[in-house]
Amino acid sequence: MAHRRSLRPWRTRLLRFHTPGRLPPVVEQPEVMRSLRHLRWRRGVRRIGSWLGSRHAFGIALALVATAVLVLVFPAVLVLLWGPGPAEWGGTAGKRPSGLIPHPVAFEVRVYRTQADRVDTVPLEEYVAGVVAAEMPAEFELEALKAQALAARTYIVYRLLQQPRPPVPGNAHVTDTVQDQAYRDPGELRAAWGADFAWKWARIRQAVAETAGLILTYDGEPILAAFFSTASGKTESAADYWGKSLPYLRSVPSPWDEASPRFRQTVTFTWSEFTRKLGLSDLPYPEGNRSDWAAVERTTAGGNVAEVRFGSRRFTGREVRERLGLPSTHFSWTVADGKITFHTRGYGHGVGMSQWGAQGMARAGKTAAEIIQHYYRGVRIEPAARWLGGTPPARTS
Repeated sequence: MAHRRSLRPWRTRLLRFHTPGRLPPVVEQPEVMRSLRHLRWRRGVRRIGSWLGSRHAFGIALALVATAVLVLVFPAVLVLLWGPGPAEWGGTAGKRPSGLIPHPVAFEVRVYRTQADRVDTVPLEEYVAGVVAAEMPAEFELEALKAQALAARTYIVYRLLQQPRPPVPGNAHVTDTVQDQAYRDPGELRAAWGADFAWKWARIRQAVAETAGLILTYDGEPILAAFFSTASGKTESAADYWGKSLPYLRSVPSPWDEASPRFRQTVTFTWSEFTRKLGLSDLPYPEGNRSDWAAVERTTAGGNVAEVRFGSRRFTGREVRERLGLPSTHFSWTVADGKITFHTRGYGHGVGMSQWGAQGMARAGKTAAEIIQHYYRGVRIEPAARWLGGTPPARTS
């Protein structure tokens, strides 16, 4: 007992002041020192645990959590609700809401299937999905697909209202070819797409569903919603290509189309093929790099060939394109080795919405409505029910 009493003051000093060299030799032995340090550690742990379990510590912890929420979470919520959108942050605006409100209508389209020589009757939105799938790559941006769906749906309504209505076999509304709009049913698409059918069809159905029942109008009437693959840098006006002035089909810039694989192409003919197709059998081959035998006499507002002269004969750009099967009316030519080569830009008639232009706009962050407003000037997007005489389809539970 005497030994313990004599050790207590030194142990207290050790725990409080950690003063080496001032302890008796018995305390400085390693075994004793380890015992004392262990005792101090255990007492410290007990004190910390006791403090953490107190109400005072719980209140402090709660206050820290509340402060973190106010400082970090609350400002973030404010920014998400009222801050700038993705486009203003420099992100993709493909995620921006398009502002379109679907208005489904119950209507069935009779489609003449050219290859099978039969008429299929399909719901309007299923028909539109089949057109979008046949006319535009499913890999395109969703907003571009939605713009295509709006154009396709508008075309069928416009076609139904035409008087007199162009004759179609089997008393159908439209054919399934580019004479009207290309159309493919799910069975054909499954065979064409194989393993990719599920995601491609779902993507197209989404674009159609988000624009259901909506069409494009000008001055209160459905428009001729023409579209084509690839512009040459600008679209063509209806007046320049068809000779029919439509205020919503004017030439507009379309600089996004250079991404199209069809933007630049070449087509070569032998001299005899060229003269035969254009009815120029008496036109001699231009020897010695002569250039006076042909010239572009006039261009359109879209920069395409309006009128061209070959020898003494004059043709419209459209006539040359259709007779020679050129990709577009934006062309030039070179002559060498008994052949003539046409260098073209763009693909299609060039009137209305460029599909590759729509894709470029969508990738740049534009919505379907903005794409439509760019290519079809002054149009509105509204429900088609008043022209189809239909009613919204009944909802099933």
